[in-house]
Amino acid sequence: MKSDLIKIVIVDDHPIVIEGIKMMLRKEPSFSIAESFTLGSQVINFINSNAADIILLDITLPDSNGINLCQEIKKISPSTSVIMFSNRSERSIVMQCIQNGASGYLLKNTSIDELIKCIKGALSGDIVFCSETKQIINTPSQTEFIIPRLTKREKEILKLLTQGKTSGMIAEELFLSSLTVDTHRKNLLQKFHAKNSSELISLAIQQNMI
Repeated sequence: MKSDLIKIVIVDDHPIVIEGIKMMLRKEPSFSIAESFTLGSQVINFINSNAADIILLDITLPDSNGINLCQEIKKISPSTSVIMFSNRSERSIVMQCIQNGASGYLLKNTSIDELIKCIKGALSGDIVFCSETKQIINTPSQTEFIIPRLTKREKEILKLLTQGKTSGMIAEELFLSSLTVDTHRKNLLQKFHAKNSSELISLAIQQNMI
């Protein structure tokens, strides 16, 4: 293997997706697939003792969240460019990935030419996006979710709600009245613009708040 080849690592929970990316990238002679993984823990173990120029990283992995994993990778190997490669098209997720150190965000319907161009751009220090992602970040939705600020008590109650506990159970555990817990629940619903507890929990999980 030539030392001047661009070493690329692919991380995706679907082996068939990994094989498809490998086939596309083999068309570029300057690229070398250093390794591929289906788990976040595997790529962390790899970069602790190996160099990688580019990591193509999916967001949804069986053992970890790619958004947080990106941040962890950058702490271990700041020189490695992490490009998120996902089906998730929410603007808030794209921006969160960039805030966590990602060098770009591509959707999985990206063309091979665009993928190669973006990899080379990231290596040059650019923040890269496929054309569809550019449209997403340039046209924020009016209903775009803004992460609310929660009090310590609201965080405690939100965590207990995700465990399936009722207001009565939460009140007993936190030594509060049921009325106080219900008030906090109403405040949480308002802050998240959620219609019910199920939607509240879903939004909190999406935003990695619990």
